[in-house]
Order: sequence, then structure tokens, then C-alpha cells
Amino acid sequence: MRKHHIWQAATAVIAMALTACGPTSSATPSTSAAAQFPVTFTGPNGTSVTITKQPHHIVSLSPSATEMLFAVSAGSQVVAVDEQSNYPANAPMTKLSGFQPSIEAIAAYTPDLVIAADDTAGLVHGLGALSIPVLIEPAAKNMDESYKEIEQLGAATGHVADAASLERKMRSDLSAIVASIPKQAKQLKVYHELDDTYYSATSATFIGQVYALLSLKNIADGATAAAGDYPQLSAEYIVASSPDLIVLADTKCCHQTLTTVAARPGWSSIAAVKTGQVIGVDDDVASRWGPRVVDFLRVLAPHVKQLGGAA
Repeated sequence: MRKHHIWQAATAVIAMALTACGPTSSATPSTSAAAQFPVTFTGPNGTSVTITKQPHHIVSLSPSATEMLFAVSAGSQVVAVDEQSNYPANAPMTKLSGFQPSIEAIAAYTPDLVIAADDTAGLVHGLGALSIPVLIEPAAKNMDESYKEIEQLGAATGHVADAASLERKMRSDLSAIVASIPKQAKQLKVYHELDDTYYSATSATFIGQVYALLSLKNIADGATAAAGDYPQLSAEYIVASSPDLIVLADTKCCHQTLTTVAARPGWSSIAAVKTGQVIGVDDDVASRWGPRVVDFLRVLAPHVKQLGGAA
């Protein structure tokens, strides 16, 4: 379970690297809020995919895309999702893998559209040979990219207006959360824990940008450049950094809590441990770039307010 948790982070890095190699996915501009087909998208590698008519047999191999599809009212068009797409509860989860996709297994669902976060194992070519369009929606690096993917999925599924409505609500909710936090007397430091071997995420990642919305200083940014966007920090470095807030995105994979963190040698001296500002969050909510980022910020905001008031 722990290896898979880090694998998710590594896959996000690969997806972001692919994004950097070519144009960002973009839908042909729509002149109205009504569904329009055909619609053409340009993928991360520069290739185009055209969806000729509204799809009704969608297979999603990306948990974030699955959440977005249901949030834009396209859930009834989804016939299968990968083994990691565990939200919402009514998503038709299968044994399909987004990490090691099987062309034969995917094709068995007779999809008229497949959505994935990465062109892994020749996915696009393999399904293209069967005339099945594949839309690649890579890991978002910030909220703007998340909104863009919501817009794209709305256009791809015939739910342009629903996608626009969702985006407006997300923007409004996030703005309200950020506005509710008073200006801090000092910049608070945060440590985001991916697993109990101290893998973390820098500000170059989507989750890092979420912390930036709250004006938090990410201690992972102090890791060496060679460490990448998801560095493995040392216990000594974390203790010395003494973050004001510790966010545990390993409550499911590694069963971490305030109690287990406080029991780590030397960690009792960390500011967040002293004040009890060690927050356990749902691993999935903290690793996906879909609509539930609003829920994630709602969990963080009260703690940031409390710390800011105590500063």
C-alpha cells in the first residue's frame, strides 16, 4: 500500500514532465454553453484526438478525472473506472489499471471514450488501432490547470454548462476560504507528509500550490534541487525546520496520526507537535486535483486561522 502511495506521486511527476514536452491539452473554443460535437483536443504530445459525438460508454483510468466526470454530471455516461477511482461511491470501479493499462481489458467495455492521466504502455496507439479515442488529462500543476481540465471534460462529454457551473462554484468557494483567513503576523511553515518515510511535495506540485493559496511556507522547498518535486526529507531536516503545521496525507496508507508522529524520536520539539497542529487528512483527497480540493482547504483553514491568531 505504501509503495503504491509513492507510485501515485511519481506518476504525477511523469505526467507533469510529459506536459512540459508539448502543448497543454486544449479544447476547440466553444461559442456557447451548449454541447458541441465534433470537438477536437490537442494532447500533451502534440497529437490531436477528435470526439465526433457525445460519448455514452466512457472508461476513466484517472481517479481525478473520475471525480471531475461525476461532478460535471457525466457520471451516467461512465461504464467503468480504474481500481483507484474510489470516489464517488457509485463510480463503477473495476480491476482496470491506470498504471499498467491492458488494451484488451479496456476494449472489453466497448468504450467510445477513454480518459487517462498518462499515455502509459502505448495506451493511445493501442486504443487508436481500435478507433477508440483517448483523452489524456495529466496531473495539474495548479488550480488553473485543474479548472482547464474540468472545462475539457465538460466539452468532451457534452456538459459544457455543468463544467462552467462547477468551475464558478469552486472559484467562489476557494476565494471565500482564502478571504476568511486573516493576514498572518508571520509566515507559517507547513510539512506535507506523503508516507512515513518522509516523502513530501514541493511548491512545484499541485498540492504545493494549494498551500501557496494559504500563504504557507513549504519546508520541502528547502530540499536540494536534485531531489525533484517529491523529495524524501530526513527526520533531522524536518525537526530542524520545526514546521508550524504538519499535514498527514498518509493516514490510510501508513496509519499515521498525531500520536504516532509525537512518538518519533526528537519530533516532540517540533512546533506543530507541541501545539497539536498535526492534521490527518484523507490520502486521496490530498493527492487529487479535482473538485474535492475545496474540501481539503476547508480542513486546513481553521488550523491556519488558529495558528495565525496565536502568532
